[in-house]
Amino acid sequence: MKKVLVLTEAKYGSLRGVSLEMLSAAHRLADGGEVIAVAIGNEAIYYANELGKHGAKKIYIVGNKELDMYITEGYSQALQQIIDMVNPEAILMPHTAIGKDLAPRIAARYDLGLISDVIDVQVVNDVVIFTRPIYSGKAFEKKTVVSGIPFATVRPNNIPMKEINGTTEIVRLNVEIKDIRTIVKEVVRTSTGVVDLSEAKIVISGGRGVKSAEGFKPLEELADVLNGAIGASRGACDAEYCDYSLQIGQTGKVVTPDLYIACGISGAIQHLSGMSNAKIVVAINKDPNAPIFQVADYGIVGDLFEVVPLLTEEFKKVLVNS
Repeated sequence: MKKVLVLTEAKYGSLRGVSLEMLSAAHRLADGGEVIAVAIGNEAIYYANELGKHGAKKIYIVGNKELDMYITEGYSQALQQIIDMVNPEAILMPHTAIGKDLAPRIAARYDLGLISDVIDVQVVNDVVIFTRPIYSGKAFEKKTVVSGIPFATVRPNNIPMKEINGTTEIVRLNVEIKDIRTIVKEVVRTSTGVVDLSEAKIVISGGRGVKSAEGFKPLEELADVLNGAIGASRGACDAEYCDYSLQIGQTGKVVTPDLYIACGISGAIQHLSGMSNAKIVVAINKDPNAPIFQVADYGIVGDLFEVVPLLTEEFKKVLVNS
């Protein structure tokens, strides 16, 4: 039985799905022990009940006003104070921009080994086994912690979330924050998508084949119908067809959707490394020899500007009748 600490995360006032996925992983680690969630920011009280429904036995809400927006120094100080107070036997953080920035700092502070980008957590004979992809998703490795407490970041969209009934204790805190050298005054959203790309179940992605910024409009219409997110290859971003915040690949975001539709994307290895773990891949390309077809579950050889609108209309009919 273990005490597991989970750093939850919200974005634009909404709880990120990976927070609930981590709670499921934490219950595996705890093995009947206590799962403790940390939520930072005044808005955290609004999603505390959701954390409780998914298994958090205790929730620490850090309400310091200066932490409403992410600041590395502030978050690390707040989390260190909670770790010292709770003395957890395992720690989980999201493998997001915040988690990737914060986790190494916490690991260094407590001299812990850090296993990053975990896609599965299992406990076998009291040994915690973390699974993570390597070589751009071509292989997987299993890791265990031989000294210190298990500490890992969890990739979104991989561990099934589940509701776990039970009582929840909510504790509101104001921690001591000092020596802040950076102040975030405003966060400007460069992506207007409603669905977060890294957690989307459906991703419609465009490459150089979209030809222009206007060429993304048919993809956006399809994404609206399917409640999906828009992504892009680096080629499309370099050509200034879209913002780099949409880039998927080795130097962009890694996505693991249930459905990935690649439109006008040739399938360079750098791009494939960012979407190779998608459950179903559909490729639309005029070139029948495009490398993307080698990894696609379904392929459509044709002009995306003809194929995508047809798909949009067909999905509309199916969804209306369902």
